[in-house]
Amino acid sequence: MIVVSVVSVVVIQACARRASNGAHIRLAIGGANQMVYLPTTLAQQLGFFTQEGLDVELQDFAGGSKALEALVGGSADVVSGFYDHTIQMAADGRRLTAFVNMLRFPGLVLVTSPQAADAVRTIEDLKGHVAGVTSAGSSSQMLLTYLLQRRGVAPDSVSITAIGSAATAIAAVERGKVDAGMMADPAFTLLMQRAHNVRVLADLRSAGGVKQAFDTGSYPASVLYAPSDWIQTHRDATARLARAMVRTLAWMQTHTPAQITDQTPRSFRGDDEATYIEAVKNSMPMFSPDGVMDPAGAEAVHRLLAQSMDKVRNARIDLTQTYTNDFVHER
Repeated sequence: MIVVSVVSVVVIQACARRASNGAHIRLAIGGANQMVYLPTTLAQQLGFFTQEGLDVELQDFAGGSKALEALVGGSADVVSGFYDHTIQMAADGRRLTAFVNMLRFPGLVLVTSPQAADAVRTIEDLKGHVAGVTSAGSSSQMLLTYLLQRRGVAPDSVSITAIGSAATAIAAVERGKVDAGMMADPAFTLLMQRAHNVRVLADLRSAGGVKQAFDTGSYPASVLYAPSDWIQTHRDATARLARAMVRTLAWMQTHTPAQITDQTPRSFRGDDEATYIEAVKNSMPMFSPDGVMDPAGAEAVHRLLAQSMDKVRNARIDLTQTYTNDFVHER
């Protein structure tokens, strides 16, 4: 019995050392308090990264473009951001590869301010008005640009400004500092609780909303991506990251919005936990159950980008190099 106990202690200590001394990964998030990146935070909160022997340092940025800048600048290894950035960077000759797909839909909502709700009744009415996005060059700006172009509105006829996410986005829209804003939950649901006289121009949280806005069945959004050469030289760490994220996505599918909220940092929930639970409930359709990238969805993202960005339209891009399902299929 004494020998067994000693061996058990040694094993436990070895596991603890492995968890604390595991591969250190700097993971940049394009706005951790946004629901679109919730799986990344949950993987940390649930201990799944640690259980995979990883020491993951989460870095929070104001938007996806800022997280991408950190990666390009060398201060981050992996990004929790939107898939479209891998295609945009491919057009610039840089290879980034998405290896876990967290969202089947973008999860953003284009909503008017209360003050502009009467004047801005459709996306076409945004001409000559001010619209807010999370940050300059972010996926929210790219999506807004496409929504405008698809309805015959020249993007330069709308003044675009950065409003961040969460509290800053709510304040900008609620107080009329912008006439409309691209918002993610829980900010959008909280805004609806506080300002009932706003108007939703596009809801990209569900299949129906994406179909109406983009005429496509899916539009992969939040992913984990990294430089292709980093993945090649860190295949084991990449596989561990993927397993942790797939476990998180599966966990979300088997737990209630209230249980998911319980595992979310209190700073994300704010003072109104019921509203946050409602936001999680409204957002559940957008989360991937398995982390797999749909090739048709990847094609849809490329098609949209090619219509709104000259550099993507003029580049020869092999989409199969911008994502892989190899790691999510590993067990």
